[in-house]
Amino acid sequence: MWFCAVRAHYIGAMLKALLQATPLWPAVCQVCGQWPAQPVCEACVRRFALTGWRCRTCAAPLTQDSGLCGDCLTRPTPAPLDHCLAAVDYAYPWDDLIARFKFRDEPGLAGALVDRMLAAPGAEDLIAASDWLVPIPLSPQRLTSRGYNQAWELVKALRARLTRAPAGLADALVRLGDAPDQHSLPREQRLRNLRGAFAAAPQRVAAMRGKRVLLVDDVSTTGTTLHSAAIALRQAGVAQVQGLVIARTLPH
Repeated sequence: MWFCAVRAHYIGAMLKALLQATPLWPAVCQVCGQWPAQPVCEACVRRFALTGWRCRTCAAPLTQDSGLCGDCLTRPTPAPLDHCLAAVDYAYPWDDLIARFKFRDEPGLAGALVDRMLAAPGAEDLIAASDWLVPIPLSPQRLTSRGYNQAWELVKALRARLTRAPAGLADALVRLGDAPDQHSLPREQRLRNLRGAFAAAPQRVAAMRGKRVLLVDDVSTTGTTLHSAAIALRQAGVAQVQGLVIARTLPH
């Protein structure tokens, strides 16, 4: 009995040391099932990570390089975001991966999703030109229920991927109220839900005043969430607000 316990302890210690010494194990592609592969294999990246023109301020897909989409061109006031980048369309297989990352307790997918964000043309320049990386916050109730803020997981993964990256401010923004998830709601309802939904945290206003902030989130449905957060930052004296997301939903 004593020998078995010692042997089990020794084997456990050896496995722990092996895991620490070998952090990168072969994995199965989460899209096609190929093994060994990265979480999203290169073949699936080439097949599904299609790039194209996007609106400069809301990242909506465009059919030509016109700079702004129709909605942004006809806005009665200037967009609060100076620039917004989306890596992919919110479509297969990225929609399923994001849902798993966000709703099914798989924060470990942040690294694979951040790889797509960094591959978006201009993403690294956008990050380098920022003073702070700020995640879109969850309400306290949603954070307690989910256990983590997916946008903050993306910020941490971005900083881990880059040798020189701005610091992250997890508590720069406060979410007021507990609006339902926006992706399934019509545009008018989203606008009502998110009007005045964010405020700059008082203890962070001085650090952000006059600075350049990059907002980070997983999905932009119409840009409403990012724009509402950007307005709160502008009101706090932030000089420039830009956005970076994994995916942008396609117009219906």
